[in-house]
Amino acid sequence: MNEIPKAFWGVPVSELLQKLGTTSQGLTTEDAGERLRKFGANRLKPQKRLRTLSILVAQFKSPIILILLFAAGLSFFLRDPADAFIILAIVLVSGLLGFWQERGAANAMEKLLAIVQIKAVVLRDGNPQEIHIEEIVPGDVVALSGGGSIPGDCLILESKDLFVNEAALTGETYPAEKAAGVLPPETPLSQRTNALFMGTHVMSGTANAVVVRTGTETEFGTVSERLKLRPVETEFERGVRRFGYFLMEITLMLVIAIFAINVYLARPILDSFLFSLALAVGLTPQLLPAIISINLAHGAKRMAREKVIVKRLASIENFGSMNVLCSDKTGTLTEGVVHLKAALDVHGNESEKVLFYAYLNSFFETGFASPIDEAIRMHRQFDLSGYRKLDEVPYDFIRKRLSIVVSKGGAHLMVTKGALQNVLDACSSVETQEGKIVDRATVQKQIQKLFEDLSNKGYRALGVAYRDVGPDPLITRNHEADMTFLGFLAVFDPPKPGIIEAISRLKHLGVSLKIITGDNHLIAATISQQIGLSDPQILSGPELRRMSDEALLQKVNNVDVFAEVEPNQKERIIIALRKAGNVIGYMGDGINDASALHAADASISVDSAVDVAKEAADILLLEKDLGVLVQGVQEGRKTFANTLKYVFMATSANFGNMFSMAGASLFLSFLPLLPKQILLTNLMTDFPEMAIATDSVDSVMVEQPRRWNITFIRQFMITFGILSSAFDFLTFGVLLLVLHAPTDLFRTGWFVESVISASLIVLVIRSRGPFFKSMPGRYLLISTLIIVGVTLVFPFTPLAGLFGFRPLPILFLFVLGGIVVIYILAAEMVKRLFYKRVKF
Repeated sequence: MNEIPKAFWGVPVSELLQKLGTTSQGLTTEDAGERLRKFGANRLKPQKRLRTLSILVAQFKSPIILILLFAAGLSFFLRDPADAFIILAIVLVSGLLGFWQERGAANAMEKLLAIVQIKAVVLRDGNPQEIHIEEIVPGDVVALSGGGSIPGDCLILESKDLFVNEAALTGETYPAEKAAGVLPPETPLSQRTNALFMGTHVMSGTANAVVVRTGTETEFGTVSERLKLRPVETEFERGVRRFGYFLMEITLMLVIAIFAINVYLARPILDSFLFSLALAVGLTPQLLPAIISINLAHGAKRMAREKVIVKRLASIENFGSMNVLCSDKTGTLTEGVVHLKAALDVHGNESEKVLFYAYLNSFFETGFASPIDEAIRMHRQFDLSGYRKLDEVPYDFIRKRLSIVVSKGGAHLMVTKGALQNVLDACSSVETQEGKIVDRATVQKQIQKLFEDLSNKGYRALGVAYRDVGPDPLITRNHEADMTFLGFLAVFDPPKPGIIEAISRLKHLGVSLKIITGDNHLIAATISQQIGLSDPQILSGPELRRMSDEALLQKVNNVDVFAEVEPNQKERIIIALRKAGNVIGYMGDGINDASALHAADASISVDSAVDVAKEAADILLLEKDLGVLVQGVQEGRKTFANTLKYVFMATSANFGNMFSMAGASLFLSFLPLLPKQILLTNLMTDFPEMAIATDSVDSVMVEQPRRWNITFIRQFMITFGILSSAFDFLTFGVLLLVLHAPTDLFRTGWFVESVISASLIVLVIRSRGPFFKSMPGRYLLISTLIIVGVTLVFPFTPLAGLFGFRPLPILFLFVLGGIVVIYILAAEMVKRLFYKRVKF
């Protein structure tokens, strides 16, 4: 393979094929394998190497952890190697715990994403094969059709009516027409009509093209590398980031103050420094990233069991919090299998000729696969042995029609089929029942009345027309003129069984359905009533076009059905709904759905969608079924609810305990807990938190969409943090003033009470209702009970001495147990009052 000129669009096809070491029949499998090893996978971002190591290192990247490790090392060399070793061991165990969980989450996501990889058709060994886009190499010949993604920078070998959306590269709104040829090397990007570029997609037509560049060597790869593009931050990610900063600010202020005061009180500087850092570890939600990853990955696995594949974990929260779902009706609300009811002439009578001409058109079409063509072919089969296809102009979403040319007995007949109005626009005459050709204007009212009658019955009316193209059988879209209208095709797609129940379940979950369809308003109204939308408010595409953005914003929430919608109007509807304060889910699987998918909060597609829709979507359904979507929404809300449980845990018991410890250090003559004891406390309370992802969720948290609310979290932290601190100081008082505990017993008692109360409080705050009426998940309950048991036993083990603990007298255990019970009951009462006063 020779060096390829940068301006490959200026090189003749034969010369470029020679330089690439390939032919128009593509590469051999062996040659493709060698090139894959040489050039690497066709990715815009290199695959992360040593991912396991990077996840492990990430557990110890926190500045506070690094400073603590440094201080422990300093302690090792100065005076106390045993304590330093214990601190290092606890930090290591805590990091390994996070690593083990996060690595499992990453592996699970990798397996899920492998299910929905984008594929392309290439010629290998002269035969078409479907392979993953990542396996495409320079020299491959790819076969492209409508809806397909361009897998690399390519030169067109041959094409037919090829139109490509290049908006991602050029910013042009309208598709660019492409054809084989040679252009000057200095031709600007937007005018390279013989070249195709990665990151764009085919709107209509077909082509064979040779791949010249892949991955980061492509035009799109160069742009994305220069701009360092990253996904837009979701509301959930933004909320997590703000919450992390909020806790960090409080932690830094508290730690600096505690260190300064302890030094002022003439306590040993190293002990004060380690104590302050250990407090920081206890206060800092260092497990937050791991907990979120585990929760989201666990939720993604549960959603996968419901046939919902999550491509981007952070989108789960948006999916759960959406309150409006926009969807086309075909395949989602209806069966997605088109049936042909009748072929009618302009008088409304059954017509054999209309059916035959429609069959000719559908039998020979090779462009965009359509369920309508399949329905026509299955309705009835004709003998076409005397006919030969000569040319075709494929269907596209601008013309909305498909034309083919066939020959028989020397005549060249062009048959066009498509949306009724678009076919009529190409006609100047009409064939009557008697076979007479009359001017279209004379029967226009009759055609319109028949169209409305069919639409009111829920049938979609297509038009069929024909003309003789003369001796030259090769056609373009310009030949679609002066045609003769022949008649109608009445097709229908019945509602899915159970669709009314699915829509009702969505409504019960607080999600309203809005239908966006290209069908006319009469069909849309009929279908809407069939699926249970009584008296739907309908806004048509022409009305939408005349409406200002401000007027649409005022009206959009009240509209149930958007009918006769053009592809470029979908995005405008989504944006208006978002501006009106909604969280929007958009479900699309077509070529023209990409912009609307990008505009939505939760972009949803199906595994059978065209490549461009699958790439734009954050969530893919393995079945195009609203029932599957309902299950996915419920799982998304459960995942969000479990993530919040960790946040509540970090902002209540943990925060209260550490705050109390900091306060106690100011009036006690000794540190309430040694640094190694604080770290052990933090490690042991981490274990139950790891099981939160598997916890059950109360139905009240699933019934309505919920959004990240930092104000609510702040109020929760203040309320339950104060409660926790109040009982901490009660514990201090009882240990010192009632039980007269010496320093080591004080620390042991405080450690036992702190760990057990922080573990058990999770069982209270995990539910809005009474804790004894809401059963926690099995793993959460078991891990909590294990930690309680280990904590009670630990002071009696040989390890206790290493940590400065000693066995507690029975009286101490009973008194501390009583304080914990009262704390749990008080937390239950405060929780009830809190949720009455504060709404979430």
